[in-house]
Amino acid sequence: MKLNLTHAQLTDLLGAAHIGAPTTALVQEVIFDSRKISRSEGVAFFGLNGPKRSGFDFVAPAYAKGIRIFVLDQQPAEVYPDATYYIVEEVLAALQQLAAFHRKRINYPIVAIAGAIGKTTVKEWIYHLLAGQSKVQRSPKSYNSQLGVALSILQLPLEGDLALIEAAVSKPGEMEKLHAMIKPNFVVFTTRNAGFRHEFGSDAAYSQALDRLTIDCEWVLDGDQPAELSTESAKALFENIPFKDPVRLHNAKLAIACALRFGPCTSKDVAELPKLANRLETFEGINDATLINDAYTLDLLAFEGSFAFLKSVAKGKSSMVCCLLAENQAHLKEEIIGLLLANHIDNYFIWTTLPAVLPDISNQVVLIKGNQHLLTEALLAKWKRKSHSTVVRYDLSALQHNLRHYQQSLAPTTQILAMVKAQAYGAGLDQIAKQLLAGGVNYFGVAYADEGVLLRQAGIKLPILVMNAEPAGFESCIEYKLEPAIYSPAHLDAFIRTLIAAQIQDYPIHLKFDTGMHRLGFLPEQTDYLLQTLQAQPEVCVKSVYSHMACADEPQHPMNDEQIKSFKAICSKLESALPYAFLKHLLNSEGAAHFPQAQFDMVRLGIGLFGVNHDPQFELQLKPVISWASQISQLKHLKKGACVGYGCSEILEDDSQIAVVPVGYADGFKRNLSNGVGGVYIDGNFCPTIGRVCMDMIMVLAPQARLDAEVEIIGTQQTLSSFAEKAQTIPYEILTSISPRVQRTYVND
Repeated sequence: MKLNLTHAQLTDLLGAAHIGAPTTALVQEVIFDSRKISRSEGVAFFGLNGPKRSGFDFVAPAYAKGIRIFVLDQQPAEVYPDATYYIVEEVLAALQQLAAFHRKRINYPIVAIAGAIGKTTVKEWIYHLLAGQSKVQRSPKSYNSQLGVALSILQLPLEGDLALIEAAVSKPGEMEKLHAMIKPNFVVFTTRNAGFRHEFGSDAAYSQALDRLTIDCEWVLDGDQPAELSTESAKALFENIPFKDPVRLHNAKLAIACALRFGPCTSKDVAELPKLANRLETFEGINDATLINDAYTLDLLAFEGSFAFLKSVAKGKSSMVCCLLAENQAHLKEEIIGLLLANHIDNYFIWTTLPAVLPDISNQVVLIKGNQHLLTEALLAKWKRKSHSTVVRYDLSALQHNLRHYQQSLAPTTQILAMVKAQAYGAGLDQIAKQLLAGGVNYFGVAYADEGVLLRQAGIKLPILVMNAEPAGFESCIEYKLEPAIYSPAHLDAFIRTLIAAQIQDYPIHLKFDTGMHRLGFLPEQTDYLLQTLQAQPEVCVKSVYSHMACADEPQHPMNDEQIKSFKAICSKLESALPYAFLKHLLNSEGAAHFPQAQFDMVRLGIGLFGVNHDPQFELQLKPVISWASQISQLKHLKKGACVGYGCSEILEDDSQIAVVPVGYADGFKRNLSNGVGGVYIDGNFCPTIGRVCMDMIMVLAPQARLDAEVEIIGTQQTLSSFAEKAQTIPYEILTSISPRVQRTYVND
């Protein structure tokens, strides 16, 4: 959307002071991410502040890419003579003011879609049902935040029939700002049941916040009121919904009920409701290729984000884009080619049907773009590396959310060390580390030197702390500039000898102290000896001093205060003796949630980044990162008295249907979940295991299951923590026990 604002209009609209000569260019569009700049003429860069970053940090990169119009909250230290700066009180608020101004110019109605879960799905399904009969606009992907809604409104054209805009809130005061931008004519609530993640304190307060979106609207469709959905015309269509699980069934009914208020829907439209792929889902492809499935939307605004993700994954590989257009989208081809060229894509193909001979994708990162779902599935079937049908998915946007939550809960000066040992808790070292790097972590932590080497080979340049730096790995530490944790006099002596042989001085090390957990670490009484060695040996310098709390997940345990006190005493003694400063860190994810007084200079985050915390209130603010799913291999109808599995440990008491699922203890589904201790969810129904868990499969009691139904092992109905509890273990063990043979995929909204 071209805004076409003059300098005077922008100054007046934002209430801004300006520095530099007034720009003569019309401000046509806005951008906030310097990595996504593909053109600069008439583009205003909004320097948004992050939890640990200033908008000023991105002015120089944006200027280098040709941007000359900046909106900032302070005058920059360096003023470029050919640039114009608009100084506002708050940059995000200024962007929202711009969106509210643009909303007033739009001459067609807007449907706002809000609620605890299901917003994107309902929005996309309403669009699917209406797009064939009217000109419908919609917010791209999951643009539903304070920033996302502003961008969604700003990309709306002035002419159209209807717009669908998502709206999400997580704390008080946000909905008022969203309402000011959207000014919806109609509102759809997916559900008010906020048994999820928010900061309202109660579900009632969350529901009240939702109601603020309805001010001055014409009608509200509430998904929690079944009677509103079940009109006679809707009921006739419900039978054609292609899903049976309760969540998608609910969302489909809501989408149909909404669509019918704007026009007719056909049984065919309903039967073809797409099973929405998650955005930017990443797979391993054939011939060492990586596939990124973004067959979610063809919005040109969303293209920019897709390109940025492609480039972050592509490091060292060629980039390819395959765009799948419907016949009525052919007019977009030239604009898409312009975007591809501007973003320096190595190879691209634009198809309306798949060619008989597909291009070679060897050693390339391939972005598959478009909303032709049948073509996409056919393409993925040809290019995906054939693997286990059981899949574990990692939601990278949830990972980023959790990192931001910790950043916002810490003191501004507290640094974050992200623990990515054990292949980032089984999630994949490369993928997770790159996301955390983009999120602004300051350090990485690994268990062994070879893990640090893999990070360096992946292009990670941040400091890397090696927790268990074995002497056999010292040379790798030096070669790849890894920083070892030193935990005993003998260990220190061995590393110093290695440095002497290599003629190296002032090499950074981290001193691990045992303050009560009695695992690795110097004892407090060894501090004097340690200082003597450090003062006599120029080969090493202390980068940090740290310890580990034994009972951080039990905030009231007396050991916590003892360890904090001991650690402070050790640090005080070292600070008095050493002629330079060093970092201090004691807290892990649990500690960072419970002991703000002991943040020191840095905290080490691991399991918390995956959405797990022992404190239910703190965990409510996090989002689950992992989901684990499989499929049914076979359904069996067995008679009363039949035995199931090894040892005939269970005898059926009634005629029963069982489902055989291809996941077993070799995949990480623990054997102690046998005989009904554990289970899975199929179409919203809990299906307990029957018989013993086998190496490669389980049998579950599934009276209502369909052969093509997805099997949820971990997800919205069975969380990681609840699954671990049934297995009589902890989430750490579940995460790290999922076998490498289980296919990993990554989604990023």
